Order: sequence, then C-alpha cells, then structure tokens
Amino acid sequence: MTRIDPHADFAARHLGPDDRDVARMLAVLGKDSMGSLIDEVVPSSIRLDGSLRIPDALTEAALLTRLRAIGAKNDVFRSYLGMGYSDTHTPGVILRNIMENPGWYTQYTPYQAEIAQGRLEALLNFQTVVIDLTGLEIANASLLDEATAAAEAMHLAHGAASDSANVFFVSELCHPQTIEVVTTRAEPLGIEVVVGDHESMVLSDDVFGVLLQYPATDGRVLDYSDFAAAAKDVGATVVVATDLLALTLLTPPGEWGADVVIGNSQRFGVPLGYGGPHAAFMSARESFKRRLPGRIIGVSVDADGHPALRMALQTREQHIRRERATSNICTAQVLLAVMAGAYAVYHGPEGLRRIARRVRELTAALSRGLGASGHEVLTDVFFDTIRVRPKEGAEVVLARAKDHRVNLRDFGDGTIGVALDEVTLPEDLNTLFDIFGRSDESVEARTVAEECAAPSLPQWADRTSGFLDHEVFNRYHSETEMLRYLHRLESRDLSLNTSMIPLGSCTMKLNATTQMAGVTWPEFARLHPCAPSEQAAGYMEIFEELERWLAEITGFAATSLQPNSGAQGEYTGLLVIRQYHLANGDTNRKVCLIPASAHGTNPASAVMAGMEVVVVKSASDGTIDLEDLRAKATEHSDRLAAFMVTYPSTHGVFEKGIDEACRIVHENGGMVYLDGANLNAQVGLSRPGDYGADVCHINLHKTFAIPHGGGGPGMGPICVNETLAPFLPRHTVHQTGTNDGIGAVSGAAWGSSSILLISWAYIAMLGHDGVRRASEVAILNANYMAARLGEHFDILYRGELGWVAHEFILDLRPLRKETGITEEDVAKRLIDYGFHAPTVSFPVAGTLMIEPTESESRGELDRLVEALILIRGEIDEVARGELDREDNPLKNAPHTAAMVTADDWARGYSRSRAAWPAAWTRNGKFWPSVRRVDNAHGDRNLICACPPIEAYADS
Repeated sequence: MTRIDPHADFAARHLGPDDRDVARMLAVLGKDSMGSLIDEVVPSSIRLDGSLRIPDALTEAALLTRLRAIGAKNDVFRSYLGMGYSDTHTPGVILRNIMENPGWYTQYTPYQAEIAQGRLEALLNFQTVVIDLTGLEIANASLLDEATAAAEAMHLAHGAASDSANVFFVSELCHPQTIEVVTTRAEPLGIEVVVGDHESMVLSDDVFGVLLQYPATDGRVLDYSDFAAAAKDVGATVVVATDLLALTLLTPPGEWGADVVIGNSQRFGVPLGYGGPHAAFMSARESFKRRLPGRIIGVSVDADGHPALRMALQTREQHIRRERATSNICTAQVLLAVMAGAYAVYHGPEGLRRIARRVRELTAALSRGLGASGHEVLTDVFFDTIRVRPKEGAEVVLARAKDHRVNLRDFGDGTIGVALDEVTLPEDLNTLFDIFGRSDESVEARTVAEECAAPSLPQWADRTSGFLDHEVFNRYHSETEMLRYLHRLESRDLSLNTSMIPLGSCTMKLNATTQMAGVTWPEFARLHPCAPSEQAAGYMEIFEELERWLAEITGFAATSLQPNSGAQGEYTGLLVIRQYHLANGDTNRKVCLIPASAHGTNPASAVMAGMEVVVVKSASDGTIDLEDLRAKATEHSDRLAAFMVTYPSTHGVFEKGIDEACRIVHENGGMVYLDGANLNAQVGLSRPGDYGADVCHINLHKTFAIPHGGGGPGMGPICVNETLAPFLPRHTVHQTGTNDGIGAVSGAAWGSSSILLISWAYIAMLGHDGVRRASEVAILNANYMAARLGEHFDILYRGELGWVAHEFILDLRPLRKETGITEEDVAKRLIDYGFHAPTVSFPVAGTLMIEPTESESRGELDRLVEALILIRGEIDEVARGELDREDNPLKNAPHTAAMVTADDWARGYSRSRAAWPAAWTRNGKFWPSVRRVDNAHGDRNLICACPPIEAYADS
C-alpha cells in the first residue's frame, strides 16, 4: 500500500475504542498488549495458528463499487411466478422511515416493554391485520416464512390431537416448497404426511390435521367448506395457507371452518429479495392461545393503570419450557411485520380493497384476452393467478417469454401459470398477450378490460364481513400524517441510535450503513425467489464467497445458507447429524446430550429433530461437568446421536475442556453440534472445526452484523465437516445440496437471501485482520467492564485465570436477599439512565448478563458502568434504610415524564433524582412512554388486536 492508495478504515469505524483507549483499558486490566490478554483468555490448546484465508479489507467506497458490479450480474426479469411471492410497491414513507431507518432496524426483541411501545404498537397493528383478514381470534407477531409457518401449524395441530391420530393431510394444491418443508418437519417426529387431492381424500380418525391452500397454488379459489366440516367431524384441525390481499375480497377462512391460518405478508410492501426476509403470519382460534408458536403482543396496563403493550404469555417460550416447548422459534421477522402492518395502516381498508380489485380486474382481462386468442384458461374462479394451456404448446410460450425477459410458471404438464400483482400495468398484459400469441390486435389490455368487468365472485367466496375498522387504519393516509405517526412510534423505542444495548448472548453490535446499502437496491430487492438461478448470477457470487468465508472462519468444509434463523440453524444441524446416522444404519442413535446451562432453543430444537434430551450437569464454577458428560456419553454410547454445546459457554467463559468434551462424544459414537451464538469471541482466534465440532450454526444477526430488527430478521447458516457435507439441505425449487441431503427447511433455497449481503459486506470490509481484531476488542471490552464492575457487584463466573470471554454475569441474588431489590428493578432503573437493560435472568435466574460488543467506545462503556455503580449506591441506601424498601427509585422505575411532572409527588426522593439520576441524562433524555408494565394483568386478560379507541381515552 502506497501513500496515494485509499486507506481501508472500516475497522476503525466499526470498533469502538481507538488505540489510545485500548491501551488505557489494557492498563486497567494490568496488561501491556492485546496479545497478552488474549493469550490468557483463550485456551492455547484451541488457538488458531496463523491467519484466516479471507481477502484483505476493502474500503467502503470500493465495497459499494464492487457490489454494484455484482448486482449488475443479476438479470431481473418480470416475474409472474406466484407461489406465495408477489412484486409490490414499498411506499417511500415506509422504505425510508422503517426499512432504511436505524431507529427501527437496530432495536432488539421487546423484552423491556416500557422502552418498546412503538414497535409493540406496530406489531399489534400487524396482528390486527392478520386477525381481521383471516377471521380468527388470535394471531402471533410473525413467523419465519410461509412454509415453516405451515410446519409449525402441523406441529400445533399434532399437539392438540389424540395420541392415536398421526396423519397430516396436505393438499396437492399447496405451494411445492411448503409441501417439502412440512414433509421435512414431519419425518423425524414420526408424523405421516399424505399429499393428495382433497376431493378424493377419505378422512378418518387417524388424521389429526389438514392443510389447504386458498387460493390454490394454481390460482383456483375453491369452496373448501364441506371438506373442512368433514375434517372437523373426525377431530382434525383445519389449517389454511392464504394470501392477505386476496382476503380483502374473499370470504375469510375463519368463516368457513379454518382453525389455523398461515401465510406470507410479503406482498404488503416488503421487497421480494430473492427469498426474504418476509414476515409469515399465523392466526388461530382462541383455544390455541397457549400453544401458538412465536411471540404474541398483548394489551396490558402500566403501574398507573394506563394501557401498555407487552409480549404476552412468555411462559410458552423455549427459554422456560425447554424440551417441553411447543416450538423452537426464537427470532421472528419483526421488522418485516412492522412494514406489512404499516402498509395496511397507510392504505387502509379501502386502499387495500382498491389494490385487490385492480389486481383481479387485470387478471380477468388477461383471462378473457387469452381465451379470445384461442388459449385454454383452466381457472374459473380466481383472484390474481390463472393456469393456461397455450394453443401452441408450453415450450414455445416459455421460450418466447424468455425472449421478452418474463418468467412464467411451468407446471410441467403443458400448462403455464401466470400470477399478477400490484405493480402489473396494462402494458404488461399486452406483453403477455404477445408472449402467448393473440388472435388479432383487438386483443388489447385496456380494450378488453373496458368491454367487461371481472366476473362476480360466487356467493360462498365473496367477502361480506368488514375489516380494519380501528382508527389507526383509517387515519394516516397522507404521507405527512404517516410520516409523523411512524416517527411517534419510533420515538417510543430505545435502539442503538440512542445508546448501547448490552444484552448478553445477543451481540448488539454496529449495523454499519454501508453494509445495509445493497439490501434495497432493485437489482437485489426485486428478484423473485423462484426465478431461475441463471438470472441470479450476482447473488450466486455473493453466496459462493460467503459460504467459503464462513467455512474458513469456522474451520469446516461446507456451508448451507438456507436456515433463516439461529434456532432453525440448530434444527437443521441436528437433522443433518440425524441423516448421517441413518445413512450409516444407526437408526437407534437418538440421544442428544445438552448442558444444563444451554440456551432454551437447544433442547427444543433437539426434540423437533426427533431426539431425546439428556441433560449434562454444570460444575460449581459454571463449566460443563466433564465427568457427568463422560458418564452419560458412556451410558448412552449405543444410542448417542449428538452433543450440543455453546462455546464460549452460555456463562461467558472459554472452558479449557472443550476439546476433551468433543473427544468424549466422538469416542461414544456421537457428533458434536456447536451452537455458534457466541462466535463473536472466536473469529480469527479459534475455529470450532479445529477443536472437535462436526457442525455449527452461525447467528449472522449477531457475529456478522445483520441488524436484529426488533426481533428479526436473522439468519442461521450451518457449517459442517466433510463427513456431514453430503447431508446439507436440498430444495425443491433450486438445486441445492445432494440427493442424500435432508429436505428443505426454509421456503426459499437460500433463506432470507437479501440480508446475506450485509454479512458479506461486513467480512469484506474488515478482512482477515479486522475480523480477528473485532473478536479481540469484544473480549477486551467485556473484561474492562467486568474489572470495573467487579468492585461493586459479584461477577458470577470467570475462567481459570480470572477472565471472562465476551460477556459476563452480574449476580444480584445477594442484594435481593438483603434489600428486596430485584434484577427487574435494576433493569427498569437503567431505563431512567437512558440504557436498555442487559439480559435479565438468563442463563441464571436473579442475574444480569452484559455483552458490550466491540462496537462500543470506552466512553459509552464507562457511562453504563457509572450508571450501574450509581444504581448500586441506591441499593445500598435501601440497605441502610435511607430509602424505603418499596418507595424508592428502583421499585418505581421507570419514571415517565407524566409521572415526574404531575401536580402531586408523594415520593421519598426528589423528582430530579427520579428522572435525571446522572449528569448525561440532562443533555439528552430518553423518556419511556409508560410506567412499569403489569405482566400478569396482560396474561389474565389476553387482547392481541388493536383495542377499541375508548381504551385509550384516559391515556
């Protein structure tokens, strides 16, 4: 590099501490170099010898130039493929103010409800849209994609069925990717999936559930009411996959017999992105509320009795239920659900009907024009899709379509599917008439449309019930009003553009602006996930490089990018292990050993993969009890399938015995699954494949800087060794994996493809030195904070030499015993200081787990440290009796502006102390919009749709 070459300075922008701060922090730790610290933190037996084989760092400008060149290789045809995906207009006010706004995309899952009221309201809007349009009583706040939502619905129905019923019927009219994902999910659970014609299916008591597509994958709108009634007669749960826009015109499934409704909300303003991310949805009857997978947003009240929102029924989650959980779902698709809900708010019920009617009129004009030209239209009752038998044959039409840069769906039997959408124009219909071949020039879109309106829907299909009558869907239809509404919601939420979010096990690092840029570029955003892979050469280049880089970083041979969440990566990795054992004839290997300290998704994923969980004890210092592991591995040696382990441990420590643990498992015939949740402490320092793991998943939304989006999107690709590589996932639409691989686990072949650009850019701009430095600084930041806070709080676990890894746990249990102040009180009091709380009561009840990441500066670390020290002082005042045990700043936290400016102030401390407890809060105060939320009230009185406006009258 010469003096005139541009300097690759992204690492300096990404890393919080500069060189001077690093030196000062090392001095606090008694170290004279970063190397001397890392040598004592990371066991020498697992240290990487040498550098990672990934390229040198690119400058931000060079990265954007290269990405433009790669994007130009994508050939974005006009796609009429359907299959659950539609092109859409993302309103500019939503694109700029939600999707491209760090105030929204850097938020975390709303566990701290008081500083998440904006996104909770946005998610309540989404749930209301789903409830109203599907005609059912409850809905969740999103799932990963339509196909996995169908699999979750099958699991839900199975859990509600009698023990003897074990057959799940899937209509052959469902989307092919949905059928494959459902089949993949069913097989390890021993569920028999029957795919066939619903009209000829003979239902019996063996059938616990049925899955129907409405409208069908070929576009037909069918009357399923008699079949639904017959299914109910044998005790089966009726699951329906549907299209939200179609339901503005069609009779809701809940009105003709559906018990559970699922689908994809993508066409409500979310870009295609070659597969995602998109927010799937699930609604259900009230009886399923305690079994429904995913998060549910509910209405409760705060300490003053005012309406407040929160995540409801959290005891359903795998963090608590572990292997008894109804699902392993952790990450959902919150950012995309917020966008879809905002789309409905912006357009309102009449706007949505107008869009739907126009799409149906376009489809009717296409149908009539093609029929008039001698083509056989096979779809009588339709919404946006028709199936056509061309008079010249399918091959001729498909070839002509390619010449016109148009994708049509080839059903493989001489028929072609055409699915229209809101971006379709009359000129597009004329192009389609040319592609199919029109009889004469009188077959012209506008002429055909003016000659006759779309045929009326049959009475059974014509929606008569209203929807979206709440004020929020009938008020914000000008851009000015919508802009202000979105800003009001955003201002109620604390995100990374306010202060650090020190959540342990979550890695809330910088999501750099340059990394995010390509996601919304049309060359990436408008590519249909079922478009031929030769039209996605740019994406393929990104995929190939990212797969190779991730394999190199983890020390493995191959990568699958298909899993679109961390929990799904766990599940996929375990299925790959299971498939390997089956291929070797070891059908009895079903035992999965899991440490007691593991994340709750681990046991839930193991059960979903058909395994039996056996818990391995923790030693008194929080490490895995190797003797207990050895004893249980030996006991189950003829049935041992896998050992799931997180490294560094969930307790925030590099355990010296990790390589020994892997040897124990291998000696007893098992495979080692490494949960990559804490990979941020390892990149460039150690590699799971080198110290004995066989497979690991990677949370790209943690280590590789995809934003959390308020609870999604995420990505959880898996890396495997050569032994397991043949068993990586296949996909029915694109040729991924091998014939020996497991079936698809996601609706799209490469999961949420568009956000893979973010992690690719992160690695490309940091390069081999930068990714290692990021891990080193993450470790330094955590140990610096632990050293400073260790003088005031007990640090629960440390490594053999007294160090933590990239996160650490504050033990508040002794303080609670002495003063009655709980970890929740401390979490809520931190809001008054302008901070999001660390992780509360995980992995140990009564504690706080802090992960600062490498992106936070020493000044920000010091600010959080000072806040916690001041809070410790308040606790000490309670202990000394200077503050009342109940009426104190911690028990009453958080303090809202309305509370501290009220006429009455009957507290044993001042208003100033309540609201401005530290000097920096006077320079820029983040105000919570509600006081402490009453969780129990919300669960006792579950409301998961927008309440009537009267409920807000006094708020």
